[in-house]
Amino acid sequence: MEKRQKIPLVYGYAICLVTVITFIICVGNMVSSIIDIGDPLHAGFNVQNAPSLASFENYKMDILKAQSGNTGAATFTPNDATLKSMYESAKADKIANQNHTARRDIMVNSLLIIISIILFITHWRWMQKLPKEPE
Repeated sequence: MEKRQKIPLVYGYAICLVTVITFIICVGNMVSSIIDIGDPLHAGFNVQNAPSLASFENYKMDILKAQSGNTGAATFTPNDATLKSMYESAKADKIANQNHTARRDIMVNSLLIIISIILFITHWRWMQKLPKEPE
């Protein structure tokens, strides 16, 4: 009889522990995503050989360095207007990608937080209704 009462308690406490851990992880991820939405240009991981998008001058220097590193016979160096267009396009693409990723992460983490709160409350209340062990 005592074993039958311990199994539901262990199950209930395990679910509550998992939901608390899930909640904490999701809150941390959500805070990170909210910060990324505030500054999408500096969010995420930087690709090693990608040109810097910090400013047009940095972007231009990275493109020119990449061009001088090529040993091909015919190299094309774009003019400033073309480089500026390339920079604005790359910058807009990075911002759009980071905003999409951050919004998706916020939605997923919000859903997991809601589910973990519901699971925690239902299991905690269910465990409170279980018969107490005789002493």
